[in-house]
Parts: sequence; C-alpha cells; structure tokens
Amino acid sequence: MNQLPERDLPPGRHRLLKEHLMTEIRRPDEAPARPRRRWLRPALVAGAVAAVTAVALTVAVPSGEPAPRASKEAAALLEDIALAAEKADAPAGIRDDQFVYIKSKGGWTTQTGDEGPAKLQPVHQREIWLSVDGSQEGMLHDPFARAHHEPLEKQTPGIPSNTNYRHLETLPTDPDEMYEWLNSVSEGSSSKDEANFVLVGDLARESLMPPAQAAALYRAAAKISGVFVVDDTVDAAGRHGVAVARVDDGERVELIFDKETKEFLGEREVAVEDLPSGFEKGEVTGRFAVLERAVVDEPGQRP
Repeated sequence: MNQLPERDLPPGRHRLLKEHLMTEIRRPDEAPARPRRRWLRPALVAGAVAAVTAVALTVAVPSGEPAPRASKEAAALLEDIALAAEKADAPAGIRDDQFVYIKSKGGWTTQTGDEGPAKLQPVHQREIWLSVDGSQEGMLHDPFARAHHEPLEKQTPGIPSNTNYRHLETLPTDPDEMYEWLNSVSEGSSSKDEANFVLVGDLARESLMPPAQAAALYRAAAKISGVFVVDDTVDAAGRHGVAVARVDDGERVELIFDKETKEFLGEREVAVEDLPSGFEKGEVTGRFAVLERAVVDEPGQRP
C-alpha cells in the first residue's frame, strides 16, 4: 500500500472527494435542515442507508456590504495553493484495483422530520474507501450514521462528474479549460458561480486529485466571482488555517488551508445572519476536517 504525504492532514480535498461524496449519511429520522446545494454524486450506500449528496458552497456577498476585497487577495491565495498542489507527490504506482482511503471528522446541520428543530451534529469520525478506477464497490464506515462498513455502489462509466482517480486524471490541466469543465458539470445551486464553488469544495474534500489537475482546479477557482479570504478560521479538528470563502443564503462557507503549506485541511460553515432554521448570526452550522489520505489494496484496509 502507498501512503500519501499528508501536508498536515494528519489527523484534514470532500477529499480530496466522496463518491466520495460528502455523502452526508444521516440517521433515518433526520434530514438536512435546509436543502444543501451540494454537487450530486452517483455513489449510494447499498442497503437501507440513505446517501445525501455533496456539499454546498455559497455565493453572493451579503446585501449592503461592499464587494469582498476578494478578487485580488483570493486569487493570490489560490495561486499559492495551486503552486503547492502541483508540487505534491502523486501516489507511486497506483493501480486500478486499489482504493483511495480517506479518514475524516465533522458534523453538519440536521433536522428531525420536516418541521423539527435544526441542530448541529457532534463532530464524529468517518472513513471511506473509493475505487481508483470506479469499477469496484467502495465502502463507508461511519458509526455515528449507523453505517458500519457499508458498501458504496460502483460509479457509472462515462459520467463527466465521476470522481474516481482515473477519471480525474483525464480532466484539464489548463485553468481556463478547467473552468469550462466546472461550468459544464456543476449543478444544483442557485447560480453558476455558487455551483462551481460547490464543486471545487467537493473535489477538495473526499477524493484524490492528481497534482496537475488539482493545481488547475484552484487556479480555475480564482475565476469564480464572490470568493474572498478569511484570514483565520478553524476546522473540525481544531486546526487553524486560512480560507477562501463565499456567502449564500445567510451562510459563509470556508475552504480551509494550512497557512504555511497551503494543504487542504477542511471546511466550515458559519451563519452570517439569523437563519430561519434557528441558528443565530455567528454560529457554526457545519464543520469538516480531513485527517488522512492514502492508497490501499482493498476496502476496509487501513494504512
């Protein structure tokens, strides 16, 4: 098995993705507190466990506030992140029959039934195994969600939004072309900018992207309007970092990176106004952290 160098994703790209989905697996009596505009993924957990789709990142700047100092500052940060990504080592000798292993922790907003009170899940650990070429069933282990080594369905071949490693190797390495790819496959949000940012976050979270494609992805993210910098924030593992963020529907979504290495650490969602779900301005509504990424030989195997 090949262990990937984790730049402080020790016990921290979602991710790199999920068929990774941020498949929010939830308890049978719980539903998302509000429709999370996450990028829909084909992978489902087999057997009575519901798979909820990927994470929604946000868009517009709050009304009445000036445009984020964002553009130039965020573009400069994303360029630093891209430079770090393209210098990262790709897993050596990765085989089609292997699996990407991602260990993480986090908790999101849920709601009991359709009208029950919204609440923030406690931070809990999850592990996911994703087929390198998408041809084999993956596996999810998330005891909090009552998913004990549950199988994940194979990806359907030929879908542009597939997130297995072999498919990701075929994505553009040119930032302009990567931006066009984002535009062509992102969906499920109220604007294309929001949908594109959602997809960037998904790819950073529970998947493994090759270095050249990861660098192009972050440079493409600099073309998304409404992205700004949060100088200091914290992920679900308590690690401080710098974030690129957007605001939508009263929530700020932050993609968090190590301040020094520029490695992806995790994600945080924060209410920027009082929300209909009951959360007050300033309260955290979701958090996530990648703890470990590796390549292993079979589902259920740990590095």
